[in-house]
Amino acid sequence: MPRRRPTQERSKRKFDALLGASRDLLTEVGFESFTCEEVASRAEVPIGTLYQFFANKYVIVCELNRQDLVAVSQELDEFNGEIPSLDWLRSMNRLVDHLATLWISDPSRREVWLAMQSTPSTRATGAIHEKEFAEVISRMLRPLTPRTPRDRRKMMAEVLVHVVYSMLNFSVQDGQSHADAVAELKRLMVAYLLVAEKDSRTK
Repeated sequence: MPRRRPTQERSKRKFDALLGASRDLLTEVGFESFTCEEVASRAEVPIGTLYQFFANKYVIVCELNRQDLVAVSQELDEFNGEIPSLDWLRSMNRLVDHLATLWISDPSRREVWLAMQSTPSTRATGAIHEKEFAEVISRMLRPLTPRTPRDRRKMMAEVLVHVVYSMLNFSVQDGQSHADAVAELKRLMVAYLLVAEKDSRTK
């Protein structure tokens, strides 16, 4: 977590500038060569100001990861109302296409995700973020699986989140066909959700 979150407009601009510079730098050089000094330089902010917000580069990538998942959670609001409509499979396909497009159009998402795997601490923080995101997915699954116990639905949501992000990372690896990988992700999700819906109906 950041040491503090800005409340005044001027501080918010500096905070946002630091995060924007961090995304650009992460995409250009990767996490291993990523430094707080270079982030501050690119954001045209004194290094002391950066440290007022972030203790180190690990805290920066954790905040970027949190922002990515919060943004997707907000984008799910529109999709949420469509489950369990008769056309939920098409809606789910559209959601996966949207996420896949984000990973292609914004390479920093993959770099942030990879950076989160760098230490036990960042992995633990990433797991917390994923669980929070999974809570959103779990609520979306409730109408589709009304008789499924809450704990199992929560586990299903966590599995879906983990699989989706792992597959999105896989889809943008060198030499990999992004379209083919996304198509396989859709097949996995459809099969999983159809079984979950059937199991819930027969309970």
